[in-house]
Amino acid sequence: MIPETLACLVLVLGVGFGPCGLLAGRLRLSSPESLVAGVALGLLAAFAVSWGVFVSGLPLGGYWALPLLAATAAVLGRRGFVRLCADPAGRDLAVGQLLVSAWSVGWLCLVRVHSGGAWTGDWFEHWERAHFFLRQWPSKDTLFIGTYLMPARPPLANILTAAFLWMTRADYAHYQLVMTLLCSLAFLPIGLLAARFGGPRSVRIAAVAVMLNPLFVQNATFPWTKLLAVFFILSGFHFFLRTREQGFRLVPALMCSVCLGAAILAHYSAGPYVVVLALAWVGCGLFEKQGRAFLPATAAAVLAGALVLLPWFSWSVENYGWAGTFLSNSSVTSLDRVQGSHLAKVLLNLRDTLIPSQVRGFKGRLFIQSSPWGRLRDQCFLCYQINLPLALGSVGWLALAWESFRAGKAARAGDRVLWAFCVSGFVILSVAVYGDREHYGIVHICLQSVVLLGLAFLAGRWEGMGAGWQWLLACGGCLDLVFGIGLQFSIESLAIDRWMGSPLSPDEAALTYSPVAQLNYFQKANAHLRFLGDALPVSPALIVALLGALLCLAIARGARADTGLQAGGGT
Repeated sequence: MIPETLACLVLVLGVGFGPCGLLAGRLRLSSPESLVAGVALGLLAAFAVSWGVFVSGLPLGGYWALPLLAATAAVLGRRGFVRLCADPAGRDLAVGQLLVSAWSVGWLCLVRVHSGGAWTGDWFEHWERAHFFLRQWPSKDTLFIGTYLMPARPPLANILTAAFLWMTRADYAHYQLVMTLLCSLAFLPIGLLAARFGGPRSVRIAAVAVMLNPLFVQNATFPWTKLLAVFFILSGFHFFLRTREQGFRLVPALMCSVCLGAAILAHYSAGPYVVVLALAWVGCGLFEKQGRAFLPATAAAVLAGALVLLPWFSWSVENYGWAGTFLSNSSVTSLDRVQGSHLAKVLLNLRDTLIPSQVRGFKGRLFIQSSPWGRLRDQCFLCYQINLPLALGSVGWLALAWESFRAGKAARAGDRVLWAFCVSGFVILSVAVYGDREHYGIVHICLQSVVLLGLAFLAGRWEGMGAGWQWLLACGGCLDLVFGIGLQFSIESLAIDRWMGSPLSPDEAALTYSPVAQLNYFQKANAHLRFLGDALPVSPALIVALLGALLCLAIARGARADTGLQAGGGT
């Protein structure tokens, strides 16, 4: 299993990073930007090839074109790779990504059953969707997890996962690994934005911040597609800022549009971000006197985004009709569940997303269980995964509020207006598009990008914070690691009861957790799935030791000043 796991790692990362050298220097971008743009375009090209193989009816062996094309691009772009590796900023971002990916995979190796909060069903739905693109699904009209038509979710992550499963092994362990690797790529734009906000060490600080953030780690190991959408959303946001700064130059404008189009193909939660950035784009053109380049760049960007979306939506409309394509998403189908004013529902959901349920005194019966560790885990889960301020960490939200105030005072009026519009627009519209009433909060639906954008900002501001804030954030990171990550995975590994001397077997311990956790456990058993944590012949103690070594390495890199490192992408 270990050689197969390593081969899968090389395959996924090779396809993602293969085109980077070919693009380096050709797009007139900095090395870190070339790295992010190369991965974004590489994944989109892999999607286009996989989609062509699937819809054309060609043998699925055509999925092997992905590594062949990536290898060809790597050979043709070998000089570009040399330049990327020679540049400290590009090299530092790549090393940070490798650390974050290894960290995410390490925690994944401990998972024996998915659990936490009310998260259930999604992991199995995307597993079924991957099998659809392996042509193992009986009918286009079949409902996934008995509920959703195919167009209810966009296809980019699922078809890429299917292609990698075809080339390795179509079991659940490899499915988990591929999804985690794809999701961990969200670090790239986080590091890029951190370098933009801060100094030479910001990328390294961002790697540590991401590794200690419970929201990132949980979303990287829970096999759904939202964190891959975050990769494209934050990449598009960075290129939007570059487009504005450079007078709507064509290359960053096209990259912005392509990334945002790909974000929609990854997960429909990207929709609010696309709408807000489109309005901001128009506002910049109208009020900031961008000159003659604005209209051509805008037209080209709209065309590029449309071309990215066309293959999926044209196929879906042809096979499922307009209603099946645009009205089958859960944001639409859940609208009928709520009686009364839609505005009141949005305001209540916004309140519940900003104020933890524990503070409001709301006590639902969803997480009642006999396990004390399960109760503690779920209370922490509701804070770190569902609540907007606390998703930044136990101290991070306070530091973000203070640093935002400081940055706002020093910024130009136009920048303050733009950032206030974008961030508030992201939050409000992301809450508004959710159709149901959610008493615990809805950060996990659409707001991961906002949280991780805030994390990038904190990493960029690290060096100017002062020792007091740095120590507070370090202590908060330790707290988050224990209660947001360590506790979560000790339960997902079904190991904490054994560590605490309980006589219960892992199977018996699973039945002491919440009904939601038990539902995931029985779904795994009924489907006869073998998780990566079940298949790897590696001691959990060794995995934890390796994770500790990775964290120490990341912290040591962040603490080490390197005068040769340039921020890159922030000019």
